[in-house]
Order: sequence, then structure tokens, then C-alpha cells
Amino acid sequence: MIALTMFLIWRVQNPNREAMWLWGISIVCEIWFAFSWLLDILPKFNPINRAADLAALKDKFETPGPSNPTGRSDLPGMDVFISTADPDKEPPLVTANTILSILAVNYPIEKVSIYISDDGGAILTFEAMAEAVKFAEVWVPFCRKHDIEPRNPDSYFSQKMDPTKNKKRPDFVKDRRWIKREYDEFKVRINGLPEVIHKRCKMYNKNEEMQEKKLVKEKNNGVIPPDHKFEVTKATWMADGTHWPGTWFNPAPDHAKGDHAGILQIMSKVPDNDPIMGGPDEKRLDFTGIDIRLPMFAYVSREKRKCYDHNKKAGAMNALVRASAILSNGAFILNLDCDHYIYNSMAIREGMCYMMDRGGDRICYIQFPQRFEGIDPSDRYANHNTVFFDGNMRALDGLQGPVYVGTGCMFRRYALYGFPPPRANEYSGVFGQNKAPVKNMVSPQSEEEAPLTSGHPDLDLPKKFGNSTMFTESIAVAEFQGRPLADHFSVKNGRAPGALLMPRPPLDAPTAAEAIAVISCWYEDKTEWGDRIGWIYGSVTEDVVTGYRMHNRGWRSVYCITKRDAFRGTAPINLTDRLHQVLRWATGSVEIFFSRNNAILATSRLKFLQRIAYLNVGIYPFTSIFLVVYCFLPALSLFSGKFIVQSLDIHFLSYLLIITLCLVFISLLEVKWSGIGLEEWWRNEQFWVIGGTSAHLVAVIQGLLKVIAGIEISFTLTSKSTGEDEDDIYADLYVVKWTGLFIMPLFIIIMNLVALVIGFSRTVYSVIPEWSKLFGGAFFSFWVLVHMYPFAKGLMGRRGRVPTIVYVWAGLISITSSLLWIVISPPQGNADDTATLKF
Repeated sequence: MIALTMFLIWRVQNPNREAMWLWGISIVCEIWFAFSWLLDILPKFNPINRAADLAALKDKFETPGPSNPTGRSDLPGMDVFISTADPDKEPPLVTANTILSILAVNYPIEKVSIYISDDGGAILTFEAMAEAVKFAEVWVPFCRKHDIEPRNPDSYFSQKMDPTKNKKRPDFVKDRRWIKREYDEFKVRINGLPEVIHKRCKMYNKNEEMQEKKLVKEKNNGVIPPDHKFEVTKATWMADGTHWPGTWFNPAPDHAKGDHAGILQIMSKVPDNDPIMGGPDEKRLDFTGIDIRLPMFAYVSREKRKCYDHNKKAGAMNALVRASAILSNGAFILNLDCDHYIYNSMAIREGMCYMMDRGGDRICYIQFPQRFEGIDPSDRYANHNTVFFDGNMRALDGLQGPVYVGTGCMFRRYALYGFPPPRANEYSGVFGQNKAPVKNMVSPQSEEEAPLTSGHPDLDLPKKFGNSTMFTESIAVAEFQGRPLADHFSVKNGRAPGALLMPRPPLDAPTAAEAIAVISCWYEDKTEWGDRIGWIYGSVTEDVVTGYRMHNRGWRSVYCITKRDAFRGTAPINLTDRLHQVLRWATGSVEIFFSRNNAILATSRLKFLQRIAYLNVGIYPFTSIFLVVYCFLPALSLFSGKFIVQSLDIHFLSYLLIITLCLVFISLLEVKWSGIGLEEWWRNEQFWVIGGTSAHLVAVIQGLLKVIAGIEISFTLTSKSTGEDEDDIYADLYVVKWTGLFIMPLFIIIMNLVALVIGFSRTVYSVIPEWSKLFGGAFFSFWVLVHMYPFAKGLMGRRGRVPTIVYVWAGLISITSSLLWIVISPPQGNADDTATLKF
């Protein structure tokens, strides 16, 4: 930091008189880069590592004792949310595999409830989930019997390792062969569902048409009038012969995307409180001594109407929060994307270790790192994002906790409802160095910190949460069940051991009706859903804003890195899809910067360095403006024959060397404590430049248009499907899909390539060659081009597919441009010499 400050002071005090414009632009960019670097590096000063003790969790909650004679689980309930919206972009088979991995999770079965939000209301997703539950009846007991990992069948059967490793049961090979055949048949059924559903709909619609013709004949003495027009609605039909209440293949009123009724279907009933052991079965597997129960699983598609703003994914999540509160009311909520499955069946238990620890009642959520499969071995576009997940997030864990990143997050339900924590601290002083506990949590200072119940709960809660009495009554229950055990005098705000041993009541018709009512589109009218309760509306990155609001009330979060990855998912490896994904994130950050969620406006309950981290979330896209300008500076330097400094003297080179060594040392230190590989760090640096000169720049423009002109921003769903080439799992990596985001990086590459040729030609033809300026400009041009290499490689597609003529024309254009530039702007020297330059 000292070296950086000294370098900037030296740069300001030593302008380049020959090219003040070049010097001025470079100074402004370098000062901003220094500021941006400080925002990024300051929150990394206190990284920590955590480890969960699963044995201690079992001893405390599942071991027989005076308060629990039978050893029944005293752990709190867990509701798992999965979100999907479009079966064309999110294949039902991928979603089904995610569901199967959750159904087989290693957590008390009677404590787990699973909800899938189908925001598209698609019958294909509905029937795929029904098929998944049928297959789960054999898959889940198989996983329990043989301790299978991972419990996603597609990933399990795709493993390259020996499947018999550490397996001791003599019937494992036979069981695995049988379940593999069952899974193959399951996949065929899922793949054939679209055709089955279309055939069914065609048959039923034809019957409807025949019935219509029959009625017309009966009314007209067996004759159909020649001018009669049959108007039979082409409906979408369920297997039981009734109309599908969701979206139809042929849209109709009340049956279109954004206009359909609410749907709630319990696909797997609430399990019994006691284990149900399987037995031998000649046609299936021998599940003797294996618990064959399944967790409760519900399909939910909230009501949608054209006249309502449904607030995208955040609105769907809030609908699940309300429905689950009525049906199961788990004290904790785990949310996953449809392509993120449970890779470690003990992941929920590891997260629960922190929630149930002393002081765990102050934790609002546990964020797990995102891990990805299907990424090309070189990770060309930094899809693994390990610098962020293993560096930045682990460092934030040493402050007030990691930010919420949208999936793989375990929430405390009570914190999602907008309440403050039972205990919080305030930080005062310029750098928040003065820490003091909040003395009166009932009457805080600001509106952001104010609890939702300022008076009697019966008066305030319905006004804020909606008009469901059943829902408001569930809030206090969820808060109590989420408390840690009061088994030690140091535990504050605890609950008595054995308080959660009672079985869950069975679902009845009034409960189901209430659950459907709370997912109606009108329920949120005149409430604080999306404003202070649940997932927050108004941003395409609703996840970051939701986590920020919790931290702002004084909650803290925890980063849980498990020895075996907790969850795994997919990420777009295609350059276009990757840039659009980054564009969505960056646009959300710009929205945060121009909203009330800007960290500058945070309460005193947010730690200083945590505030810096959230401030960086909103500011980082603006670095793109300076980065784009800086990437053009080498080309401008080579075009003009000038450089950002007067000359490459010892002072400039010494400062440059010192800063480079300091940055390398800091990077190596970060690589060391975070466990990041050097190649991963370098890929991240390359994509920072690629994304910064493309997606981040467009995000800033879009954000400014929204703020100034009120132009709304819309994004398409990221496709979770793989490439069409079945022989090459990385085929999508080589597909070139043109987008406007390519323009600026491509222009930067061309400008720097042409500038290198022109700069070299200028120096060679000069009477007095100034090689130092050429080397200075050429070095920085190569710096830009090396960072842009993955982008250029992505544009070229597969190796060898770029025609040779492209390289020939590129060389000819560069040479011609350089010669033209020499004629337009001759090299410095004697006038007589330059005047004789001819072709």
C-alpha cells in the first residue's frame, strides 16, 4: 500500500510534457485501479477456516439420554427449496436427479420437506417429478443400504472410479446392476414424456372434438350444418383425464405463461415418525433392515395473472416460504437451483453444526461454496470462480460473514421474516473501531433496524405478513424450533432438550387450502413481502440484496467449506452464455449502487470491513470504464510514438518492479491460505479483463439507463442443457454465438495488434529510433493481448477451424495500415528525409 501510494505520487509529480493527454488519462485510470484494489483487498485481512464436528451433533441431538430416552432425533426441521422455470432450458432429467439426491439426504427423514417451485407451470416438469418419486422408492433405500455417494444417480453412474471401492456387502454388485437398469429405464421414460404428453393431449382433444360433433348432430337431426364452425379448445391434459391447471402447449385464457392458477400437489406424503423397514423382494432389491421412508415432497406453481408483477425468482421463493410455513414450517430453509444437487449427503448436518452451536441463534444463513461439473479442464473462462469462493468468501467469514450467492444456502426462517437477531453489536468511529452491544433490541434507532412488531403481535403481524392467521401463528414456532439447546449456562436464547421429539401432524384439507391461498398472486398486496420480508425485490441480483439486509440488521453468516463438496452444479462453458451470466450479475451490482441498498447508507450494525466488501459489490462494474480506456492506451502510445511517462528511466522501472513484486507476493500469499492453484488465479485475472471490457461495461450502461430513463432490464434464463455433440462433453465450449458483448474486446485486440505493427514500422523507419518508447508500448500491448487470449480462442472455435485466409488478410491489413500511418504521420527526423518517402 505504501509502495502504491509512493508510485502514484511520483506519477503525479512527473508528468510527460510531450504527451500530457496520454499522461493524464493514465493517471486517472491508475488512481481508480488503486482505489478498486483497496476495496477488494481490505476485507481479506482476516480469513478463517472452520470445521464441523458431526460426532458432537449426533451426541447432543440423537443419543439416548434423560430428556430423550429413545434416542429419537431432536434436530430441527429442514425445508429444501428447488427453483425451476422452463423445462426447455432446464431439462427435467437434470431437475429430477437433483430431487433424487435431496430425497436421499442423510438427515432425519421425518424432519425433511422438499418443495419445487415450477414458475412456468409446465406439465412436463410436473410429470417428471412424479416419475422421480416412483424411482426414488428404490433409489433412496439403495443409497442407504450401500452408503452411496453422490446420491445423484446420473453423477454416480458417470464416475470414473471403481464403484466397488469400500463396499463390503456381498450383494452390492447385483444390486448396482439392477438399479442401473432401473435408472436407464427411468431416463427413457423422462426423455419420452414430451411425446407421451403430446399424444395424450391429441387423443383427448380429438375425443372432445368428436363429442362436440355428436352434440351438433343431435341438435340438427343427425346432420352437421355446412356453415357450422367447431371451436374446440386445444387443451393440455393430465394422465387422469382432467385439464392441466397450469400452462398449456396451446396458450389459452387462464392457461398461459404468466396467467394460470396456483398448483400445489403433495407427491410424497408426510412420512411416519417411526422407521419403516423394508424386506426381501425377489422382483426388486433386498431392503431388509433398511428404512424405506421418503421425505415429504411437494410440487408448487404459484398463481400468475397478467395484471401483477410476479418479481421473477424472488417472488417464487417467497411463495415457497409461505406455502412451506403452512405445510411443514421447518425452522431452516435450504435453497438450491435445479441443477445444483447434493454431492455430500452429510452437508445439511455440517451446516446444522453451526446453527445449533452456542451463539448460533445469531446466524442468519450458512453459505456453502459453489462447485461445478462439466467445466473444460483448462477452465478457459474461469467458471470455477475459485478466487471468489475460496478467497473472498473465506475472508468475509472472518468479518460478519459471506454474502448470499443465490444457491447452496441454508437460511434461518426467522431471519428471512425480517426480524433482528436476539443480540447484536453496533460499530461506531471512523473505521468502526468502537464496538458496543445493542442495549435495547425492542426500540432500535432507524427504520431499517425496526422490528416488524412494534406493538402486540396480533395487531402488527397480519398487517405486515398478509391475512393468513395460520401463517402468522407459525412464525413464533419457527423461531423457537431454530434455537440451540439450552444445555449449558452459557447458551443464551436456547430451547429445552427434547422439545422437538413430537411427531408432525398429518396434512388435512384445510391446511392444503390455506397453502394454496398464500401462493395466490394477490396475497402480497399491502404487505412487506419483498420489501423487508423474504427475498427482496427490485434487483436482478436479489440474492446479494437479501443477504445484505440481514447483515444490516445485525445478523452474521457463516461460510461452510466441507471436506467433500457439499453441492455440485453446472455452469455455462460457452463464451456467450458466460458473458451474459456475468452481465446479469454486474447489472445487479449497478442497481445496488443506485439504490437504498448501497453500503454507504448501511446501519451501524454493519462492520466497517463488511461495509467495504458490500461497497465493492456495487462499485466493481464501474472499473470497466477505466479498464477499457487503459486497454487502449498501449495502442494510442504506439500510434502516437509517445508513452505515459517521459522515458523509461530508473525511477519508473524501479517503482514498477517494486509494485509488481508486492502484488505478486500478495497474490502468492492469497493463493497459499486459500488453496487456489496458480493456473486458477491466472484464469481469473484473464477473465477479469475479458468481462470488464465487455459485460461490466454494458452493465454500467444498462444500469444508468434504468436510473436515468427508467428503462427496465430483462434477462433470459441461463440454459442448463449440454451441447448437442454426445461424443464431446465440451462441445458447447467451441460454439460461437455472436453477441454485442464481443464488440469492445474484439476492437481492443485489433487495435493493439495493428498498433504493434505500426509502432514497429515507425521505429524501424525513424531516423533516430526510440526503442524505449516502442518497448514500453509493446510491453503493455502484449499485457492486454495475453489477457485477451481466452477470448480470442473462444472466437476461433475448435482448433484448426479458422481458415488460413483469415491470418493472411489479418497480416495484409496490419502491414497496409502501418504503411498508411507512416505516410499520414511520418517518423520524426529531418524534413528532407521524410519528404522522400514514397511507394
